[in-house]
Amino acid sequence: MDLLTGILSAFGLSASAGLNAYIPLLVVGTTAHYTDLIKLEKPWDTLANPWILILLGVLVIVEMLADKIPAVNHINDAIQTLVRPAAGAIVFAASAQVITDIHPVLALGCGLLVAGSVHIVKSVAIRPAVTATTGGTANVPVSIAEDVIAIGTSILSIIIPIMVGFFILLVILMTIWWVRKRINNRKLV
Repeated sequence: MDLLTGILSAFGLSASAGLNAYIPLLVVGTTAHYTDLIKLEKPWDTLANPWILILLGVLVIVEMLADKIPAVNHINDAIQTLVRPAAGAIVFAASAQVITDIHPVLALGCGLLVAGSVHIVKSVAIRPAVTATTGGTANVPVSIAEDVIAIGTSILSIIIPIMVGFFILLVILMTIWWVRKRINNRKLV
């Protein structure tokens, strides 16, 4: 069971990195620094360093603000195309090493793919659709919702990882439904 919860935790944390690169890193680092829920192995224990936590806190604020300013959010998404998968790789490897003996290269690859996939869906499908259908007026509320989801998923990934499995399944099913709906709407036009 520890293997399953460790993997679900790692997947949940890397998925939330696809929405906001620094939130899961900050949550993991803060949890490892202040509690016994996570004990990070070397070199990942650097995430719990107080200076790194301060830096991550600043980066969370910068990314949250940049994502809510029109035009700046597009530049931010372009920059985050490299940062979010890298953050997902780091957080996956750091959290997977706590519970499992997964090979670091495999862990980094899984995190990269998960965070990269979430980021691509967000920046290529969801955000453009929101912008097109609302003229950009819903971008700020959607960005706030993404931040809340990233925070919630990161915390749940550590405290109740099995919930993340259900959440990931729900997101996959909702994405399939949304894609099918879009395809069916195009056939009608």
